[in-house]
Amino acid sequence: MAKILTIADSVTWEVVQELLEKEGHQVKVASDGKDGFDMARELSPDVIICDGTLPQIHWLEVCRLVKADRELSTGYFLLLTTPEQFAEVQELDALVDDFLLKPIVKQELLGRLRAGLRERELRLELARTQQELQLSRDRSLESEKMSNLGELVSGIAHEINNPITFIYSNLTHVQSYATDLIELLRLYQKQLVNPDAEIMQKQQDMDVEFLLDDLLKIVSSMRTGSDRIRQIILSVQDFSRSDRSGWQLFDISDGLENTLLLLQHRLPARDGRRDIKVMKEYGNLPQVECYAGQLNQAFLNIINHAIDALEESSQELDESESVKFRPVILISTQVIDAQRIAIEIADNGMAISEEIAAENSDNFLMGKPAEYSSTLGIAVSYRIIVEQHKGELKYFSEPGKGTKFRIEIPLRHS
Repeated sequence: MAKILTIADSVTWEVVQELLEKEGHQVKVASDGKDGFDMARELSPDVIICDGTLPQIHWLEVCRLVKADRELSTGYFLLLTTPEQFAEVQELDALVDDFLLKPIVKQELLGRLRAGLRERELRLELARTQQELQLSRDRSLESEKMSNLGELVSGIAHEINNPITFIYSNLTHVQSYATDLIELLRLYQKQLVNPDAEIMQKQQDMDVEFLLDDLLKIVSSMRTGSDRIRQIILSVQDFSRSDRSGWQLFDISDGLENTLLLLQHRLPARDGRRDIKVMKEYGNLPQVECYAGQLNQAFLNIINHAIDALEESSQELDESESVKFRPVILISTQVIDAQRIAIEIADNGMAISEEIAAENSDNFLMGKPAEYSSTLGIAVSYRIIVEQHKGELKYFSEPGKGTKFRIEIPLRHS
């Protein structure tokens, strides 16, 4: 059954309506072009049957308005015309999908309508296939890019790790040597009660007491910095770990912490936005059998999306509201049952309405909106979690309460 809008005079539409309703179609009628176009925008019909002798708005204008409307342009436009009108309009083929000469022959109308509906369905199927192919291509490119980037980052981290490990280990000896030398110098100071003028001048120029007090602090600070670099490198290596070994046991909490470490630079305050506070409520999770590198990538994409949402929320608020707005990301984990665990990543940014969220949830997760390039990371995460790991990725958005992604994955690969 199709939704059909007939825009015609009373004599024509009575014939058409009776005929099409007998075929089981849902038929709506408009008596002129202006009302017809308004009704078309409200109903989004599958087929528009338009009489070429319309009052108020010429059928050519109706057709142009329909074709210019993104939603209506996918419908099938059938023109009822006379031989005289047909001869007058040179661009008829470019304006309408099909035409039928008056007086109307019932079987011919039904035949054109059936053919038109089949053509429309094939056209929509082709568009869906092209969109899915494009999405698949973009996903493959994104996965390949991230795989190559992961290998590059892992290689760089390995190269940095060697010298920083050398520096870190040597700082232990430097600290020990400095401590010994300071003790020796203190003994010299104790034994040398009356140093000559040259030594006294050198002590004053060097500010020996400050130097002795600060030297060990400097070495300790260098050890802390080196240790921080080593932790970052280890986190990068763990984040970009190769999945060539296949399924492996993985600590989800470690993966989330490594991901947050890589995104740490995005959290401090920026123009028009306060610091993003990350709150954690980790449950006592068992290790999960998974592709660790892929799950880390999914976490990175979703947390990145939360940060982007908070950035946009801060920009949309006026200055006084922006100062009061405290951006927060809450990450929580829990055991659902003996087979599954859940990870929730929520932000308190401005959210879309419940109606839009309900209508577009699947499309958003699959990356199918018109501008799905901005949500490609979520689409990649969907593929990793749902298709690769046989889990679930759910999306909740509520005005005033922000957006939440809920990940559910099985503990073991089956």
